[in-house]
Amino acid sequence: MPPVLRTEENSKEPPFTKGDVAAAQQLTGITFSAAEIDTIYNYLIRNRTGFDTMRTFALDYGDLPAILFDPHPKGFKIPDQEGSQTWAVSADVALPENQNDLAFYSLLELASLIKSQKITSEQLTLFFLNRLRAHDPILRAVITVTEARALEHARLADAEIAAGRYRGPLHGIPYGVKDIIAVEGYKTTWGAEPYKDQSLNETATVVKRLDEAGAILIAKLTSGALARGDVWFGGKTVSPWDTTQGSSGSSAGSAAATAAGLVPFAIGTETWGSIVSPSTRCGVTGLRPTYGRVSRAGVMTLSWSMDKVGPICRSAADCAVVFDVIQGDDKNDQTAKDAPFFVDWERPIETLRLGFLEEVFNKDTTEAGENGRAALEQFRDMGADLIPVKLPEAFPFRTFDIILRSEAGAFFDDLVLSGEVDRMVQQNKRSRANSLRQSRFIPAVEYLQANRHRRNLIEEMHSLIKDFDVIIAPQRGGNQTLITNLTGHPAMAVPAGFDEKDRPTSIILIGNLYDEASILEVANLFQQQTPFDNARPPLFSGSQQPAN
Repeated sequence: MPPVLRTEENSKEPPFTKGDVAAAQQLTGITFSAAEIDTIYNYLIRNRTGFDTMRTFALDYGDLPAILFDPHPKGFKIPDQEGSQTWAVSADVALPENQNDLAFYSLLELASLIKSQKITSEQLTLFFLNRLRAHDPILRAVITVTEARALEHARLADAEIAAGRYRGPLHGIPYGVKDIIAVEGYKTTWGAEPYKDQSLNETATVVKRLDEAGAILIAKLTSGALARGDVWFGGKTVSPWDTTQGSSGSSAGSAAATAAGLVPFAIGTETWGSIVSPSTRCGVTGLRPTYGRVSRAGVMTLSWSMDKVGPICRSAADCAVVFDVIQGDDKNDQTAKDAPFFVDWERPIETLRLGFLEEVFNKDTTEAGENGRAALEQFRDMGADLIPVKLPEAFPFRTFDIILRSEAGAFFDDLVLSGEVDRMVQQNKRSRANSLRQSRFIPAVEYLQANRHRRNLIEEMHSLIKDFDVIIAPQRGGNQTLITNLTGHPAMAVPAGFDEKDRPTSIILIGNLYDEASILEVANLFQQQTPFDNARPPLFSGSQQPAN
């Protein structure tokens, strides 16, 4: 049931007593004397009246707070980069003997087939639509199939290519988006029961940019409810490598569908691990860009100061192609910034300054840790000089999550006040529903204090990483996911082996602000020497028919 709100009808008596104020102090650990409480009591009542009044004014979900997060350390300038990005699409890629192998072709291989008209976009789109239908009953990775839109755009792509108007390497290539990303004419459910019939009258900038590149949206893929975990209103999205295991979250469907070859690539979002975590679980390559590098216009907010949008693909090379299209500033997103982007695939690894989290790697006794250490040896064998580093440690890390929880609580305040939050599938102590309720008990002072510590973290992280092109980290440990999401630094999950149950493990590459190129170059060099990005989950690598 909804919480009881104060109104004119029930406001004859003071809303709380001095005893209530004294008891409430226990929530924050701050204690005032009885005399001090007496002096502030009327002030607190006036505050409460203001809160009651403010709740009578409606806010649109697209209204941003006046305070915008800036990840730039003192004196920082967006770096210049030489060169302009071009993508070579060869003409010598052949259709496979087994059509199902198309599901695991790289983007540039598919682009070659499309550009040379060895396959039409419509044929390729129907192929992936069939795979969605065949395999989603197992994965539960799809919320909405956008078939009508997809076939219309595919036929347009074919007509343009036949007429010699080739837009680039994504022209005619199918893909999917996480279903917190709005597409006009289709539901945008945010993965949550209260919003499962929601339609938004807009299309997100990231989808518009992919439309302009000629890519073909075929599905809206699952998000954990309100971007948490892999459980959504229709069930639980599973990993294609182990269907007894969830695909992790919250870009659950984007990672699972890409790994299983249901889409050639997908778009995910991350606030605190939601690209790198499911990419690791599903054995794909996920790029979480610099904060503000990709527009969030038309994307559900979880945290205005932490949300990012990025590609989930089979390889670093594929991520580079997609990222090149979706990055850049946007008049509809005040946080989005323009920055140069150019990858040099010929850059020798010896010229790259690589650090690694030695202590964290050594502490990991799991098979993921063993695979991570083997990856370090692979880099050394390739000629890299790895320098041990430590990420910042002297910070109140247990407190920083109030930033996300406060901002999520503000965005979803109507959901809580209306009582609709009670309809969400998960209602346990670690659920999003419970997190939204408890956000009401986070003091504004503590939120601002956490952001002051965050500013110091930004400065210290910048002081460390500016001496490196990339820092290599294990898939977990050392607070690297929390730190880099707070500071806005880009990171990428790169497949690096399998555990004893043949489930994928990863390493994480961390880069400087706006230097996604170095991460992509290092990942590509690693993937040229290792087979992990080409691995196919056995259940989904054969026929179109669903496995039993």
